[in-house]
Amino acid sequence: MAHATRVAGRRPLIAGNWKMNIDHLHAIALVQKVAWTLKDAGHDFDDVEVAVFPPFTDLRSVQSLVAADHLHIRYGAQDLSTHDEGAYTGEISGAFLARLDCDYVIVGHSERRAYHHEDDAVVAAKAQAALRHGLVPVICVGETAEDLEQQGPAAVPVAQLAAVLDGIADRLGDEAAEIVVAYEPVWAIGSGHAATPGQAQQVIGRLRETIAERLAGPLGADRADRLADATRILYGGSVAVGNVAGFLAEPDIDGALVGGASLDARSFADIARFRSHVVTARD
Repeated sequence: MAHATRVAGRRPLIAGNWKMNIDHLHAIALVQKVAWTLKDAGHDFDDVEVAVFPPFTDLRSVQSLVAADHLHIRYGAQDLSTHDEGAYTGEISGAFLARLDCDYVIVGHSERRAYHHEDDAVVAAKAQAALRHGLVPVICVGETAEDLEQQGPAAVPVAQLAAVLDGIADRLGDEAAEIVVAYEPVWAIGSGHAATPGQAQQVIGRLRETIAERLAGPLGADRADRLADATRILYGGSVAVGNVAGFLAEPDIDGALVGGASLDARSFADIARFRSHVVTARD
């Protein structure tokens, strides 16, 4: 399926993954500052959605702040258990996250895959757990530099996404908002050297095609095409104020999963305001 222009219904999402940084007290200050900065700049949250992903220990504080101050910032967790309850010391159930009014949860981040040896089957099970509890899984896919050299662009991310889709197809309704996909080339994360917009578009376009192709069997081709067209796919990997507009100018890129820059309120707010940046060059 071809995608020459962005589908109007896909509202861009700028998401900040704090990773293992910032305690609950600093979390309150950071979310307040982001919200105030965006408000002062006249940010339209209906036009560009903004979300943060704090550590588990910060979520209650963020929930209380967002509810008390009626902030438009949304939030989610960085991971969840495949299990709903039981003798799983240290695990966090999707049910707990739902009670904290989380909107999203990240599954399959490259750091979880690398450091905790989570394979595609585990990631699929976590996506299933998220959907069971009404959470939107942000499904992370991406390749290492070695993968890129040996298999070329898109091969590994496509395989990772296909494995998750196979595991959740029977849980998807008619709402594409039930999942978000994030393409994060591992070779770019934290390196300061992002992919070019063209490189990211090539892979993300292929990921969108994969959604349509993989879901055509269980859901039917027409419905699968609609879901593929409406699903938001983000780019992540050394996203910064200076490059975000170039990525979001691409037709299939619907936002950014921001790492280090999301820990600075001004930088993150500026990234969220990507439409105010002038793109002087396109790669």
